[in-house]
Amino acid sequence: MVDLEVQIPTAFDPFVEAKDTGAPGAREYVHIRIQQRNGKKKLTTVQGLPKEFSYEKILKALKKEFCCNGNVVHDKELGEVIQLQGDQRKNVQSFLINADLVKKEHIKIHGF
Repeated sequence: MVDLEVQIPTAFDPFVEAKDTGAPGAREYVHIRIQQRNGKKKLTTVQGLPKEFSYEKILKALKKEFCCNGNVVHDKELGEVIQLQGDQRKNVQSFLINADLVKKEHIKIHGF
């Protein structure tokens, strides 16, 4: 009898890179992602900011700068994640660089 190796397809997980802690330097990146909600609505998530930063103050500045709503979600696996309404990927990247919070080479933008 012949043994066949079969792979079962799994669902796409946009956070798989952040969960992979085995890779060297996986935690030093700030991940900016976009998620599709319903219809044309989108959600931008920012994850991986250093723990010494106040997420609430960063969120307040982002909301004021981009005229959008948002919140901080506390996740057991991913830590604290900032969520913003709309596609704010490029705006968040430029804000983090201009405010000297993160260097450009430490930001990864995901989605579409």
